[in-house]
Amino acid sequence: MVKRIIAILLSVLMLTLGFSGCGSSENEIEIDEDVLSVNSFLPTDKYVKKLGRTEEVESGLWLAYSGSDAEFSFNGTKATVTILGDDTINSEDWNSVPRIAIYVNGELVVDEMLMEESTTFTVFESEEAQDCVIKIVKLSETGNSTCVIGSIEVEAYGAIKPTSDKEYTIEFIGDSITCGYGVDAEDQNSSFSTRTENASKSYAYLTAQLLDADYSLVSKSGHGIISGYTSDGTIQSWGVMSQFYECFGSGSGTVNGVTPDSVERDFKNNPVDLVVINLGTNDYSYTGSDPDKQNEYKTAYVEFIKQVRENNPDAYILCALGIMGNELYPMVEAAVSEYVAETGDDKITSFEFDVQNASDGYGADWHPSEVTQQKSAEALAEFIKEWLGW
Repeated sequence: MVKRIIAILLSVLMLTLGFSGCGSSENEIEIDEDVLSVNSFLPTDKYVKKLGRTEEVESGLWLAYSGSDAEFSFNGTKATVTILGDDTINSEDWNSVPRIAIYVNGELVVDEMLMEESTTFTVFESEEAQDCVIKIVKLSETGNSTCVIGSIEVEAYGAIKPTSDKEYTIEFIGDSITCGYGVDAEDQNSSFSTRTENASKSYAYLTAQLLDADYSLVSKSGHGIISGYTSDGTIQSWGVMSQFYECFGSGSGTVNGVTPDSVERDFKNNPVDLVVINLGTNDYSYTGSDPDKQNEYKTAYVEFIKQVRENNPDAYILCALGIMGNELYPMVEAAVSEYVAETGDDKITSFEFDVQNASDGYGADWHPSEVTQQKSAEALAEFIKEWLGW
């Protein structure tokens, strides 16, 4: 106990003199691995592993898309994490604020809606030092709000460290299904809210877990290949995913006046091994059974595959559809065949999900339930294992 008190006093003195362990500077002092001390870090590459499309900003690590994630490990007695809202956090629309989850050694310890400009969570506290892995995940989607992981403060032996990379990384491109829209809602009669949106229960996140892979979700509710969701059959160009694919994020949640869709994605330094495209559910609200419109979807799909390939030259590509309806799946198969015939690229195939079953229940607005998402993940993971030998 005396040793611990002395260590704490030393760390307070260091902080008073300006010797913080803040991750924003590479010119910091070395932190003694043998001394329990209090230090604060910003979530840079040196200290955390980033999953999904994240962006470093002055105040920390900006999270936009569903499932954006930062992970780190340490040996110590306490950890606090500060999460900052974006420029619109004071909005009165509380159904659109970010939902955040924080895990300690795989156990969920925080599941909160961010209501304030800054919120600090004590995520771990112990009398004795322990090895800990902290995982911070944005559960809600980019279209409604974003947030920033600010300072991470630990009482620990040494600095926090990034967790290890997995052998494979999968990128999932999708719509509300991939976001986990309404998966925590009571039933299909519930309407949209970020409160019931949960990326950690989406088939995409679960597939990555089943394959022990790292992941990135590039997903927006209502979006598609040629049209966003439409209730009157008119094309909705605002919902075309290709216009956002090369961006860090999208939506109205700005940070320091910067919009997520104005920041380019660095594909070169963030390679993936597999890209899963799951787009078409919203397009069908536009195409219906009209063969000309369906052909329009197929043609645009081929062009989107080319865009994905240009940015991911070494990745396999899997084109999937079917959870909320498989009407356009034949066009997905046709697009893949046409793309292969034109380019000779054979690192691509298609996969048809089972359509959701009423006996498995529904999420908000007839979206997939937790049971359906889990079944879809198991089927997709099994297909990927057989196809790629993972």
